[in-house]
Amino acid sequence: MHDSGPKVLLGRRTLGRGSRPYVIAEVGVNHEGSLAKAKELIELAGEGGADAAKFQSYTADTLASRDSPAYWDITLETTSSQHELFGKYSYFGEEEFTELAGHCNSVGIDFLCTPFDDRSVEFLEPLVPAYKVASADITNLPFLRRIASKGKPVVLSTGASTLAEVDFATDTLRRGGSSEIVLLHCILNYPTRNVDANLRMITGLLRAFPDQLVGYSDHTLPDEAMTPLVVAHLLGAVVIEKHFTHDKNLIGNDHYHAMDVDDLKRFTAGVGDIHRLLGQTDIKSPISTEDISRRNARRSIVVDRPIKAGEVIKDQDLTYKRPGLGVSPIHWAEIVGRVASRNLTVDEVIQWEDLTPSES
Repeated sequence: MHDSGPKVLLGRRTLGRGSRPYVIAEVGVNHEGSLAKAKELIELAGEGGADAAKFQSYTADTLASRDSPAYWDITLETTSSQHELFGKYSYFGEEEFTELAGHCNSVGIDFLCTPFDDRSVEFLEPLVPAYKVASADITNLPFLRRIASKGKPVVLSTGASTLAEVDFATDTLRRGGSSEIVLLHCILNYPTRNVDANLRMITGLLRAFPDQLVGYSDHTLPDEAMTPLVVAHLLGAVVIEKHFTHDKNLIGNDHYHAMDVDDLKRFTAGVGDIHRLLGQTDIKSPISTEDISRRNARRSIVVDRPIKAGEVIKDQDLTYKRPGLGVSPIHWAEIVGRVASRNLTVDEVIQWEDLTPSES
């Protein structure tokens, strides 16, 4: 798209307001501790057309206190303590993530990983092209400053936040050294009901932050058409993040609201068609393939009854017909009252040289 607005270099792609969406397959901890499964999920993400596979780096002790109640649907993930749940899934460290970053590179997609502690920010720095900041850290001043100090692009989820908090986070990141930021609309419910998705908040973020790119991090249950993701893109989301799994029937954690490779393939194929339909620009103007239509389907001023040379042209002498190769009817008022420079016969398309110059 011909766009002078904000630009962000995210991995292998430079994004602008009209870009095809950059799709993040959020593996998270759906590998459940298996490095082989994590590599398989990277391969499936690449097969499905994702731009990046994303993981999460944390330890239960640095993420949550022992008294930290659940904020998810405990009928779908039955663990009621955050500390207990995160203790189950904090499998990988620097060595594993380095190996996964290399595997992403061999597959041809970007490696992303959300850090949840200072140590993770540091060891991920050489591995990731950008940092992802989770919604829950949007008010975490020292953490945001540490991430900003790395000077990399930042993808910032905005779940459960106010505009003032988003403004605080973006200002902190900018002041700290991060000049390229993508804001992700997000609803911090696991899963998110469609009635709660509030995708029009994407429009609100674009309005409130005209110098930022905006995307969407989705927690709804996937449908056949991947409707929430498609609508998000139509509303302006140029980064789309959704949890990703090899088996949506697995119990607990993030499997139940994730997409699988078939969902991902349908979305990337469908959104590719949609992006082509949206076109290259939002500036209304004729495109090159319409040139012949402008010439042949538009009207010209045409002689409706014989006009003699020297005769003053009147309304009733004229009509309008195709093609548009003569004087356009937009000039009707300029033609009436002019003098014919030669004899004009019925059905002739009037040209400017058929008229004497205006005295004015």
